[in-house]
Amino acid sequence: MIFFQPLYNYLLKNYGYRINHFALIKLSLFGLDKTCLYFLIFAVARLIWLLLAKKRQSPKREAKLWLFVFYLLLLLMLTVFRDSYFPWQLEFHWGRPFSQINLYFMHETVKLIHGASLVDFFYNSFGNVAWFFPFGWLFPQLFVKRKPGSLILLSGLGLSIIIESLQFLLMTGVSDIDDVFFNFCGCCLGYLLFCWRTGQRTH
Repeated sequence: MIFFQPLYNYLLKNYGYRINHFALIKLSLFGLDKTCLYFLIFAVARLIWLLLAKKRQSPKREAKLWLFVFYLLLLLMLTVFRDSYFPWQLEFHWGRPFSQINLYFMHETVKLIHGASLVDFFYNSFGNVAWFFPFGWLFPQLFVKRKPGSLILLSGLGLSIIIESLQFLLMTGVSDIDDVFFNFCGCCLGYLLFCWRTGQRTH
């Protein structure tokens, strides 16, 4: 880690053996660390582009764009690029059998409900909903305002499928149809909030 190594060392030393799901804390800090690095790269590139383009941008819209980029980076770092820090460290596993993809709807979710840890159930269900809520809320404000709601929802669905596909190829997570469903639900809820706040009809 570049930014959060001291914090991680402190947490590991004092709480590493006392917290059951410390691996989740490690994943979160590692993902946030990578997100900060690549967000800084985006920020510098964006500022240079704004200076060279000499275009006036709405501060409110620009702030939303930066927030959306940070959100997307964090989402990808926590779901897809878990084990690598730089692009050249990626290792694709093209020979994986498709049988390792769970295509049985709600099969794994039901197993988690009856499992020993409710934390895993809430993280895999409500967590997936929460992660795609910002997409449904921010995406139409930045790119497809006043466009058919189906375009926003299909974009969210497509992003979820891309994430699950990359998780499969990079072996950085379990590719599960349940995740796509919960992601889509989160996108729908975010878009409904956007429509409610703007008075736009869903269509």
